[in-house]
Amino acid sequence: MSQKSLASLSLFLFFLSAAAGCKAQNAPASGSLTPEIAHRVQTEIRSRYTVPQSVSISVSEPQASDVPGYDKLIVTFTHDAKKNTFDFLISKDRKTLARLEKIDISEDLMAKIDVKGRPVRGNKDAKVTIVNFDDFQCPFCSRMHATLFPGLLKEFGNKVKFVYKDYPLVEIHPWAMHAAINANCLAAQSSDAYWDFADYIHANRQAIGGKTPAEAYVNLDKQTLDESEKHHLNAATLKACVDKSDESAVRASMAEADKLGVDSTPTLFINGERVSGAVPEEEMRSIISRALADAGEKSPAASAKN
Repeated sequence: MSQKSLASLSLFLFFLSAAAGCKAQNAPASGSLTPEIAHRVQTEIRSRYTVPQSVSISVSEPQASDVPGYDKLIVTFTHDAKKNTFDFLISKDRKTLARLEKIDISEDLMAKIDVKGRPVRGNKDAKVTIVNFDDFQCPFCSRMHATLFPGLLKEFGNKVKFVYKDYPLVEIHPWAMHAAINANCLAAQSSDAYWDFADYIHANRQAIGGKTPAEAYVNLDKQTLDESEKHHLNAATLKACVDKSDESAVRASMAEADKLGVDSTPTLFINGERVSGAVPEEEMRSIISRALADAGEKSPAASAKN
């Protein structure tokens, strides 16, 4: 089961109104689950979250929880030797199962996103940062890219900065990883080359893809070379980077996105506000304007009226 599928578990929120205003002491767990109850828990979770049969589900013994009237269960999902665990709650009378999501607000969300060394468009010192977890093969990412550039960049460019992070959906997009690696090889020498490459790939995604992944690789490498020549990069260094095909930086970006709960592309974070999907330009304009207002900045439209 992929991290993206498991992440969907967090959509099921259970709120306990009876606990409002109360702070109860932890009570001991109510004892072991009977085989029948354990089976019901596994069946309900598999059904509710559409867990594939290839993924095994195991349930721990109940433990004391912070929620009055409920014990904690640790549910483990195992597939191909990979394990993921999630905390559930089960009522002490064993009649109710719940999934309570805890959200860490101890630090600014944007501080959890590493943008060090990433190419920047716009004002690098802007108070509003827009981070986009992007996939070069994703049609919705191409649509979002066309919304951001050049229109919104031209409109907000001196007040915001745009940063792209890698999140290729490798399970369904066979050449997205190679595109991300090539883009990063260009970025190592020139931010302008990176952005020109991103513009071209998103605008010509279908042509780049060709008929097979192998053809896409050839097209991507050719475009990478074209950007190298255009921006007068060190061709030998670039070729060595492309030939090495090191996925580690891209995988690190993907892991970071997983921790943030990203499970689709494009996913943007605008000064901490999460935006998923290729939203219309007018909606993006409103979101950016709101972020500017929150940061004590006027949007271009508001400035023009004064």
